[in-house]
Order: sequence, then structure tokens, then C-alpha cells
Amino acid sequence: MAKIYWIGGSPCSGKSTIAEIISNRYGLYYFKVDDYLEKYTNYGFSLNLEICRKQSIMNPEEIWMREATLQYKEELQFYDEIFDFILQDLETMCEGRDIITEGTAYLPNLMNKRDIPWNRYLAVIPTKNFQINHYIQRKWIHSVLDGCSDFQKAFNNWMDRDCLFAEEVIRQCGENRYLSFVNNGKTSIKDIVEMVSAHFSLEV
Repeated sequence: MAKIYWIGGSPCSGKSTIAEIISNRYGLYYFKVDDYLEKYTNYGFSLNLEICRKQSIMNPEEIWMREATLQYKEELQFYDEIFDFILQDLETMCEGRDIITEGTAYLPNLMNKRDIPWNRYLAVIPTKNFQINHYIQRKWIHSVLDGCSDFQKAFNNWMDRDCLFAEEVIRQCGENRYLSFVNNGKTSIKDIVEMVSAHFSLEV
């Protein structure tokens, strides 16, 4: 069976960059969960799953102008709803190669329920400043929030949601004895990649 190396954590922490480098260096199949979120949401909608259904019918105003705590709690529930869909794809899309996969869907509690070993998973979490500074550089945030009556408030709610999510990931890592790394932007990507590769015991 293919080996799977899992990188979880919160948004805008460097997960994709790390996974891409590791994929290229060690010849691993790279599975990026974000590329399939629309597919999983649509499938969840067809099964009448609560949060998948809500996300399918809500407009940006209804999504982003809500209080951040509510958004964060629903995000946790969303990943719980779609997690088995991800596992099904991982079984069929690896092309016979070992896999590096990353996404915010990989919550420590979900990893623990599936008996993922401690040395096959870790979480990368950004500090708040690192998160915001990188988000504002992404041009697509305007299209995501297009239609909100107050862009700045919607953006602030989004950032607050992700900060709550980050705190929860750190808490779950501690509870489940998984490694977490807080990225404040001061450690080079090269050094982070070396740390992650060592944790996974990857060798060229």
C-alpha cells in the first residue's frame, strides 16, 4: 500500500509550498485538498449534509458577514462531513505512488480517529500577522468577498475565523500528541521543508 504523508493546519501557513517542494524532491504524488473542495461540497449537498448544503446556497453576504465564531464552528463541521470523500479519492488517485497531501481539512481529531501515526502527520499554523500579510497579497480575496456590503468587516471576520481555527488546531495537536509548527515568517521555507522531511523520515 502507498504511504501517505499528511500536512494539516490553518489557512495561509505555507502548507502548499511545503508540500510541492517535498513532492518534487521525493517523487511523491501531491494531493491538494483545496482543488477538490467544490466537488466535495456538491457531493455533500446531494447527500443533504447540513453544512455542505448551507455553503451551496448561501451568498457572500450571508457567509462572511456572520460572527467569526459561528463561521469557525461550521468550518470544523464541514471538514467532518467531507473527510470520507477525501479518503476515497486518496485511495483511487495516487497512481501507485506514495502521497504527500495537505489541507485544512486534516484536523488532528480526524487524523486520530483514523489512526494516522504521529510521524505521518503534522500541522503548520501561521501567526496572525503572517496570515493577514499573506492573505492581502492574494488577488482572489476580492472575488471571494464580492457582494458583501462591508468588505473590510467581511475580511476581518474571515481573518478572525481563521485565527480561531488555528487555535483549535494547536489545541487538537496537543490533545492528540501530534506535532504542530507555528510559522511566523522568520524561518525559511528551506528550513521548514527540512524539518517536515525529517519528521516524516523522508530520504532521497
